[in-house]
Amino acid sequence: MSLDGAYLSLIRQELINKGLIGSRADKIHQPARDELTFTFRGFKGGVKIAMSANPSAARVCITGGITDNPQSPPMFCMLLRKHLSGGRLLDITQDGLERVLSFDFECVNEIGDIVRNRLSAELLGRCSNIILLTEKNGEWRVIDSIKRIGDDVSAVRRILPGILYEAPPKENRLDLRLCSTEEAVERLLKVPEQKLEKALIKAFEGVSPILCREWAYYTSKDIDITCSCLEEKDRQERFGFFLKKLKNILEKGGEGYFTVFDKNGKPVDFTFIPTEQYGSEMVHKRFDSPSELLDSFFSGRANAERMKQRSGDLLKSILAVYNRTAKKIELQKGELSACSEREVFRVRGDLLSANIYRMEKGMNEITVDNYLTGERETIKLDVRLTPSQNAQKCYGEYRKLDTAEKMLTKLIEQEKQELVYLDSVFDAAARAQTDAELQEIRLELSQSGYLKKGRNKTSDKSVKPLQPLKFKSMDGFDIWVGRNNIQNDKLTLKTAKGDDLWLHTKDIPGSHVIVFAKGREIPDSTILEAARLAASNSKAKGGTKIPVDYTKVRYVKKPNGAKPGMVIFTNNKTVLVDGDAE
Repeated sequence: MSLDGAYLSLIRQELINKGLIGSRADKIHQPARDELTFTFRGFKGGVKIAMSANPSAARVCITGGITDNPQSPPMFCMLLRKHLSGGRLLDITQDGLERVLSFDFECVNEIGDIVRNRLSAELLGRCSNIILLTEKNGEWRVIDSIKRIGDDVSAVRRILPGILYEAPPKENRLDLRLCSTEEAVERLLKVPEQKLEKALIKAFEGVSPILCREWAYYTSKDIDITCSCLEEKDRQERFGFFLKKLKNILEKGGEGYFTVFDKNGKPVDFTFIPTEQYGSEMVHKRFDSPSELLDSFFSGRANAERMKQRSGDLLKSILAVYNRTAKKIELQKGELSACSEREVFRVRGDLLSANIYRMEKGMNEITVDNYLTGERETIKLDVRLTPSQNAQKCYGEYRKLDTAEKMLTKLIEQEKQELVYLDSVFDAAARAQTDAELQEIRLELSQSGYLKKGRNKTSDKSVKPLQPLKFKSMDGFDIWVGRNNIQNDKLTLKTAKGDDLWLHTKDIPGSHVIVFAKGREIPDSTILEAARLAASNSKAKGGTKIPVDYTKVRYVKKPNGAKPGMVIFTNNKTVLVDGDAE
């Protein structure tokens, strides 16, 4: 599922065709630790490029997505702005079909001299990196990189500021754009017993497993065939035809770019040729450009990775409070179980009161008849107290435990509600898609006293209220979905009217969903669509047969003192739906 060199060569052609050569680097951002975005300005307008050194999403492509950038640019971003901002792009190069794409710039340094700088995107899986270089005396030296590689990481190839740049080591592989069918067959027949798919990966540079499997399948209609099949003339001809097809695509561009999905709708792989190897087991989606495919394939994953990095500290803080509250409940339950002994003290007080005539001050115990059990019972006495005081002491213990039981029962119930609230906040933070959503959640926790003011980096005034997620049903009804608890309260209690429909997953943390009736009867089809939105915007996202409660807004109330997002409702019905995000 990684980007191969052949596909990267098509990306390079697309960037050149878009008129990037001669344009200038206008804006540079670093939205995540290992991701960059560049905006180039030229005669053909602006083009936004995304670069990523994330091992699971390494890529270079044109992007149309809008990303949230950190308030303070990282140091590497500032360095790139210093050395590349305003620089004119001279060339985009690729060494053969290696997974390295280099952008050469003509720039002006701080003293006004014209210098040549290079940004090299090495898309090498776990070793992916983005490196800023400068030319000195005909050699390229490292200014810095998005990932510094020292001796403690790799003893083979270091990437550190100031050192001489060395390109990634190359293996003795064929460039499929330059080799002939005979040359390729001769190389593969040296390992006749090896699977053709595996041998192709080792023989050619810049080819992905999906491309090699398709090549093997086209050659023999079997992806498990060995290289010995190439001894047959008809299979050699099919092999050579596929090689010529690949050469033509890499020279002139493909007729389509394809993402492969499994039957559950999950993207599995991508390539620049239509594939037949999967038969009916997979579904294909066609894109018109290589960048459009990559942007679609990786954008969701990249955004999720970005938000995971940014929400990590917040999620840890919420989890710490949750665990602390859960531990407090367990301790209080232990204290509550001890309160069950209170009746023993009441009975002892009654027994001492009934036998007070037999007691004298200074006695350390007395044996009496227990009227409940009918047996003799010995009761310890405080020698410092009078008989009446000993009886009152037992009654005092009874009253203390009785009061403690009532208070502990109330506290445990309150803290259980607190756990429900924290669970809903954790779910909202885990589903957050933008920095603004995280800021609202931090503000909510700060106002509720769960985060200290010093840890909340944004003030109340700096957080602009977000709008709910807005959808329209197939029947034309507006459906709004709250992003967090504060927004849920506002949406349900202030925005919605009495005849509008309110939905929420049953006993599962999630968003409030409102269907605006506007004087019309809401059909069942719209209720189902809104219920699916409620399920997919909840902790149960991705599940099946998720119960969703719905009722009119007039039957939804907020108890006094309830936490944000916490409501009670009546006259509700329940529907079961799947929580598929699509």
